[in-house]
Amino acid sequence: MLLDTVEHETGTNPQWTVLWLHGLGADGNDFAPIVPELVRRDWPALRFVFPHAPVRPVTINGGMRMRAWYDITSFEFGDLAQRADRAGVAESVAQVEALIAREGELGVPPKRVLLVGFSQGGAVTLSTGLARKSPLAGLIALSTYLPMTAEQAQAALHPEANSQPLFMAHGLFDPVVPAAAGDASMKTMRALGFGVDWHHYPMQHQVCGEEIADLADWMTARLATAG
Repeated sequence: MLLDTVEHETGTNPQWTVLWLHGLGADGNDFAPIVPELVRRDWPALRFVFPHAPVRPVTINGGMRMRAWYDITSFEFGDLAQRADRAGVAESVAQVEALIAREGELGVPPKRVLLVGFSQGGAVTLSTGLARKSPLAGLIALSTYLPMTAEQAQAALHPEANSQPLFMAHGLFDPVVPAAAGDASMKTMRALGFGVDWHHYPMQHQVCGEEIADLADWMTARLATAG
C-alpha cells in the first residue's frame, strides 16, 4: 500500500515532482508551508508530495508510538550502523521507491524527480539515493546523517547512483543531529563519488531563509539541466 500523502501542484499538468520526507514525530504537513517560499516564478509546474511516515514505537522516546521512518535505538552518533534500525530503513526505502514508481505512472520519470528529506527523512533520502538504479534529478539531505557505516554504504552503492547531484545542509548548532555527524556523512558520500553541494548555517535543528535561498538556486540548476 502507498503511504498517505499531502500534495500540492504549483501549476497544471506538472512534469516534475519534489518528494519530501519529514523528520521524526512530524508528518507530511510539516514542510508543506515552505512551498511558496521556495518556488520561483520561472520554474516549470511541480507536484510536491509530502508522505506521512508510518506510526511505530521509537526506542529513544520510551517506546512511544509516533510517525517515524525507522526506530532509533540510541542517542549516540558514534555508531551510526547500530543507532538506526536497518530493517526499518529498508522498509522506508521501499515505500519511497513505491512513491517514485507512482510518479512514473503519472508521467513523471525518475530523471524529473527530486527527493528531499529532513533529519530522519534525510537519512532515508541518502539510503534511497545510494541504491538507485535509475538516477533521480537530485537528492536533498537536510540536517541529517547517513544511517550506516562507510563500508555498508559502499556495499549498497549502485554503479549509476553517484551520478545524482546531492545538496546537503546542516546547522552548526544542531543539538539533535550534531554537525559533526552531518559533516562525516557528507565526506562519506563524496568518497563514494557523489558531487555534494555542502552548506553550513548558524542555526539549530531547523531550516533557515538563507538555506531555502541556496536550495532554490540549486534546484533551479537541476530543473534547467534534466531532460
